[in-house]
Amino acid sequence: MNLKDSQPALILIDIQKGFLDENYWGGNRNNKDAEKISGTLLEKWRALDLPVFHIRHSSVNPKSKLHESDPGFQFNDYVLPKHDECVITKNVNSAFIDTDLKERLDKQNIDTLVIIGITTNHCVSTTARMAGNFGYKTYVISDATAAFDRVGINGEKYEAELIHLTALANLNEEFATVWDSEKLLREL
Repeated sequence: MNLKDSQPALILIDIQKGFLDENYWGGNRNNKDAEKISGTLLEKWRALDLPVFHIRHSSVNPKSKLHESDPGFQFNDYVLPKHDECVITKNVNSAFIDTDLKERLDKQNIDTLVIIGITTNHCVSTTARMAGNFGYKTYVISDATAAFDRVGINGEKYEAELIHLTALANLNEEFATVWDSEKLLREL
């Protein structure tokens, strides 16, 4: 049985224009093709008529690039939702908290999730961890996610690629299965 037979849902996390401002988020973003790869995966999902859920972050901070008053709140052009696709707005890291995502998935008898989006170490990780804990068979696609440099608790700088790879390592075989987009497309 291939993956598409399980009718997996594609969960696009926070693929919004605000993340194009690298300096705002810490700079040195890795995987600058994440949105383009996400768009390719979205096209494949649409072609296979599989379920799609667009998640967007609505920051409560009016100065945030993801506040609804900022142009950065808008979805990235590579992954613009179609009129019949589900759009869920959240204001915390997990797409499951204070949203109806779980109810929608359960109502459609969806038990397999493929998660892509930004950022690997924040909303993607938090959503994948909860999905795994809820019992969904969860996949995170490594090259359809991205991270930024982070400053540690003692002021040390951690490179975006290290943050990205560490976040994926923490998820893999614990909360989710981590694949790249080529493997995902082969399995569909």
